[in-house]
Amino acid sequence: MTATASGRITRDDIEAKFRELQGEIEEVQEEAVNAAIVVGAAVVVVVVVVAFWLGRRRGRKTRTVVEIRRV
Repeated sequence: MTATASGRITRDDIEAKFRELQGEIEEVQEEAVNAAIVVGAAVVVVVVVVAFWLGRRRGRKTRTVVEIRRV
């Protein structure tokens, strides 16, 4: 932190440090949002695949067999 010659911390020093911290926080936030989007997309894909797989399995179990015979 830069202090004046008298060793006192001024309002400008505090504001500069807050701006610096805010910039770092925004960078971390952007990275977290990007990671959350990727994870969310992966979860959606997994849910769709599992739903498809379970539906297909159930369809095989309860599929009706129709037998046609000539008399």
